Parts: sequence; structure tokens; C-alpha cells
Amino acid sequence: MPLAKDLLHPSMEEERRKNKLKRLVQSPNSYFMDVKCPGCYKITTVFSHAQTVVLCVGCSTVLCQPTGGKCRLTEGCSFRRKQH
Repeated sequence: MPLAKDLLHPSMEEERRKNKLKRLVQSPNSYFMDVKCPGCYKITTVFSHAQTVVLCVGCSTVLCQPTGGKCRLTEGCSFRRKQH
């Protein structure tokens, strides 16, 4: 009787939904990102699960606010996920 799914070659969607410790190869859910301020267009590096309010270096506007998990970006801010 064959299995319903392949355990050695799971799909990317299945791996993404799993807990970070139960994946085939363990990897974190968090990442760093470059956030561009809508006022002065300066770029600030922010951690995705930041636990403090992040302010812009140039104009002191709030870029993101912490929630229970990932931080919430302020409206108008654009971001780019950093590569390793």
C-alpha cells in the first residue's frame, strides 16, 4: 500500500506551513527587511519579528509597530526582504 504523499520530497507549500522545527531541513520563519520611509525615502533595516517600535532615522516617523508575532508596517511604507 503506497503512501498518499512523498515524505522525502515535500512540496514548498507543505514545508512553508510546517513548524520551523518539523521541516525536513530546519529553517527560521523570521528575516531582515529594508523598509523605505514614505516621508524622507531613507532605507532602514528592520527585523521581521521586531519587539520594539522602529523609527525612521531621518524624520522620526514610526516605520513599524510590534504585534504578537511579526511587526506591522505603517501604511505607505514599502519593504524588500533581504537575501542571505
